[in-house]
Amino acid sequence: MYRLLCKDGSAKRGEFTTVHGVIQTPVFMNVGTAAAIKGAVSTEDLESLKTQVELSNTYHLHLRPGDEVIKKLGGIHKFMVWDKPVVTDSGGFQVFSLAKLRKIKEEGVKFSSHIDGRKIFMGPEESMQIQSNIASTIAMAFDECPGLPCERKYMEQSVARTERWLLRCKNELNRLNSLPDTINKNQLLFGINQGGVYKDIRIENAKRISDMDLAGYAVGGLAVGETHEEMYQTLETVVPYLPENKPTYLMGVGTPENILESVERGVDFFDCVYPSRNGRHGHAYTNHGKMNLNNAKYELDDRPLDATCDCPVCKRYSRAYIRHLLKAGEMLGMRFLVMHNLYFYNNMMEEIRNAIEKGEFQSYKKAKLDGFKAGE
Repeated sequence: MYRLLCKDGSAKRGEFTTVHGVIQTPVFMNVGTAAAIKGAVSTEDLESLKTQVELSNTYHLHLRPGDEVIKKLGGIHKFMVWDKPVVTDSGGFQVFSLAKLRKIKEEGVKFSSHIDGRKIFMGPEESMQIQSNIASTIAMAFDECPGLPCERKYMEQSVARTERWLLRCKNELNRLNSLPDTINKNQLLFGINQGGVYKDIRIENAKRISDMDLAGYAVGGLAVGETHEEMYQTLETVVPYLPENKPTYLMGVGTPENILESVERGVDFFDCVYPSRNGRHGHAYTNHGKMNLNNAKYELDDRPLDATCDCPVCKRYSRAYIRHLLKAGEMLGMRFLVMHNLYFYNNMMEEIRNAIEKGEFQSYKKAKLDGFKAGE
């Protein structure tokens, strides 16, 4: 499924073959929590923005419209009219983000819905069943993502429980993939490494989950309170203990700088809400740093967001017009910025892949970071 094409230092250039197409890595997955990118971006738009993979949220789709509804409609690919790979997270992050609304036990987690307060139970089996109904390309294992800082004793207990949950996820997904009414019988499972910033816990967990021979492995529990340097040190520690012949996915990260640093440390897959969230708040990622289009200095600026960008927005529209749309409360302004940001991220990943192939990743990374720092 995963083929390592070449390396430049620890940076990997690969291909990951799935039932819904081949993913060129390193790759940034565009986050569509409820089977849509926030900012009025359609699947037709995604195709024009160099999107390879869309990522949706198991917990949110379970609540609305319901995973059984999606199954009855033929699975998420038919539902959102997207024929490329889709990843679903497991609901495990909501164990972290909805801490005030949940209770963790060995069997799983009891939630109170953030929508209407109704009680929900999700364990490894339930998460796999929901993701099987959604029929995503890649299902993520159900885990706990402890916040940081975290006491060592609790982290050890949490990681041990997550390992037990991973085995239950694997067994349940194998069962589901064998059923006659399962939509995607080739659904893949990625395990998740946890351990906070405790290096020894991370390493031992990585060794144990690697023995399960899964389709891929994620590094979770980062970008949840630690410093960037702690995140990079954790990657340097744990990635060498994950299988090189499988994709490594850093969950929920990050900024363009984070991605460049993490690719250098051997990461293949990324996802983050920054491109769409920041776009909706008037911010654009460019090769000369991040811009806030709400600033008055752009009122008469007739240049594109980034003169070096080939996205549909930069080809036609000016900073002044986009700023006007934002100030007028027109959704089109947010849509333009989300589209530009997604293109910027996806195009940067393409540049990264090309640089690794040429053995020029270090010089590419330096030039990119220098451009961010220099500004306009």
